[in-house]
Amino acid sequence: MCAKTQPRRHGLRTVVWSLVMVLVVAAGCVGVVLWQHSYDMDEQRVSIRHGGHTLNGVLATPKDGRKQHGLVVYVHGDGPIDATHDDGYKPMWEANAKAGYASLSWDKPGVAGAPGNWLDQSMDDRAKEAAAAIAWARARPDIDGERIGLWGASQAGWVLPKIAAQTPVQFVIAVSPAINWLQQGRYNLLAELRADGASAARTEAAIAKSDTTRRLLERHATFEEYVKATRGETDGMTADRWSFISKNHTADATRDLRALRGIPVLLTLAGHDINVDTADTERVYREVLDADGALTVRRYPQATHSLLKQSIEQSDVKTTLTALFSPRSLFADGFLDDQRQFLKDRG
Repeated sequence: MCAKTQPRRHGLRTVVWSLVMVLVVAAGCVGVVLWQHSYDMDEQRVSIRHGGHTLNGVLATPKDGRKQHGLVVYVHGDGPIDATHDDGYKPMWEANAKAGYASLSWDKPGVAGAPGNWLDQSMDDRAKEAAAAIAWARARPDIDGERIGLWGASQAGWVLPKIAAQTPVQFVIAVSPAINWLQQGRYNLLAELRADGASAARTEAAIAKSDTTRRLLERHATFEEYVKATRGETDGMTADRWSFISKNHTADATRDLRALRGIPVLLTLAGHDINVDTADTERVYREVLDADGALTVRRYPQATHSLLKQSIEQSDVKTTLTALFSPRSLFADGFLDDQRQFLKDRG
C-alpha cells in the first residue's frame, strides 16, 4: 500500500507547488499593474453646471502641498470619450502635476451616464462648454485663474481657438489638430486606402462615394437621402452621426487660429498620422502664429495620430499589455516630457 500511495503524494505536492507558483506570479503581475496605474496626483470627481445640464468631470491635482495650481483644461477629440479617456489621459495628467499644474476633463454628453448627446454638438457648442468649465475653475480657490490653458487633440483643433476667442487662456497644447474638415476627411480616406493596399478600382469607387457625400452635405440632405444615395451602403453611418457631420463639415480652423496669436502654443505632430495631414497643419499654424514667436512645434517621427508609438499601436496585443504593465510607455519618446517642460516654462 505504501509503495503505491507515495507517487500519488509526490504528484499531489507537485500540483500544489505548481498552483502556488502560478498564484505568486499572478499576484506579482497584479502588483505591477496596480503600481503602474498608481499616479502621483490626487483625483476627485466634480460637477460643472452648463446650459441647464451638468458636466461630470475629474479634477487631478498635484501632491505638492501648494494651495493653488495652474490648470490644463482637456478638450477631447472625436468619439464617445469619458473624462479620463479610459485612463489614457492619466500619464499626461501626472506629467502636468509634476510641472505644478492640475488637469480638468469631463465626460462628453451622453457618455458614462452624462446627460445629453455629444453628437448634437457643434464645434461652437463644445467651445461654450469648455468656456463654462474654465469659468467654474476660475471660481475655485485652489486654481490660479491667471495660469489656465488648454490641451486638445484631433477634432479639438477646431474647438481650441474658439475657446480662446471667448475667454482668456494662457497657453495651448494642440495634439494632431486638423485644419479643414473636408480636406482632413479626404486625406484620411486616401491614407487608409494606401495603408490597405487598395486597388485602383477600389480607390476610384471610394473617392466617388466620398464626392457623393460631399454633394449631399452641401445641399443639406437628410439622412434618408444619404441612405438612398449610397444604396444602403452607409459604412456604419447613423442618423445622429449624419446630423453631427452636417453641423460641422464646414469647419476650418485657419481664420479662428488668429485668436491664438501671442499665446504660447505647443503643436505636437506625429510622423505616422493617417488621420491628419500634419504637413498642412504645420504650414497653417506657422503662417498664422509663427510671426510673434509664440509657436513651438514638436514632431515625433515614430508616433501615430494619437501620439502612441507606432510599434505598439499596430499590435492589439502589445497595446493591451503595455497599457496594463507600462502605460506611460505607450506614448512616443519625449511626448510626456515635452509637455511637462512646456508647462514648467509657463511658470
